[in-house]
Amino acid sequence: MEYVCDAPGNRTWFRIVTEGEAAAESEAMRHAVEKHFRRERERAAESFRSLSSVFIEQDIGKEAHIKRAMPLFVTLRDEDGVALVTAMLPPGGKRDANFGCIIVGPGNSDPYADHGDAIKGLGDHFGLTLDRARCYPYRR
Repeated sequence: MEYVCDAPGNRTWFRIVTEGEAAAESEAMRHAVEKHFRRERERAAESFRSLSSVFIEQDIGKEAHIKRAMPLFVTLRDEDGVALVTAMLPPGGKRDANFGCIIVGPGNSDPYADHGDAIKGLGDHFGLTLDRARCYPYRR
């Protein structure tokens, strides 16, 4: 995981970088972030176009492209490393009117009551508005 930013209350946002980290997040949080991570990684990989026709050089730059092209998957952790919230943000954390951010707690629960301040801090870090009405997909 990669550090993203601090949040109030001794919590920290980290970027999920590998499929293994996504699998661990899915298990810890009891939701399907691993499935979404794999799908978005595959989509980003398919969009890669090599700059070289030399076989051995064809994947140069592919991992950097994937990292730039796929959505950001981030996790909020407490000071003991316990997963609290998972979010999917636009690639690079940049505003994209066509991208639907998703933010969920354990078991796809609503994380806003307990972690709204941390979610706001994440939004402020990237210059995004991460309001519950648009980002929490399981409103009842």
